[in-house]
Amino acid sequence: MPPATSWRVPAKVPVAKVVAAALVATVGLLFADGDPIRSALGLVAAAGLTGWALRDLLVPVRLTAGPQGVEVVTGLAGRRIIEWQRVESITVDRRGHRGVRTELLEIDAGDSLHLLGGTDLGADPAEVAATLTTWWHAHGGRQP
Repeated sequence: MPPATSWRVPAKVPVAKVVAAALVATVGLLFADGDPIRSALGLVAAAGLTGWALRDLLVPVRLTAGPQGVEVVTGLAGRRIIEWQRVESITVDRRGHRGVRTELLEIDAGDSLHLLGGTDLGADPAEVAATLTTWWHAHGGRQP
């Protein structure tokens, strides 16, 4: 086993969010037609997207697996280490709706459930689940 394995937000994701924020702000201002509420809504939406992008830049590593357990980001920038013995299950939730398929990595620690998507991980959640399951079994985790 390597000393630790990490998954992070790809660099293109915060860039896309900043570009989207600029577009939203521009469209909000161009189509406000003098209405301050429309302008404000566009700027608030742009600020939200910018904040979301900043989180990706400041806390890019969302998940780390190592001998002690798995470390996940909680809240905006908090971190929590879950020891392997406390992990109850590692699964991938697959859903389809209107032609859009989503996959989320689920790490169930009993008192908490951590969900991470492909954009959080920069990898396929099924592949990450397989790697985590290997770590989990190697460090005393329950068999599925």
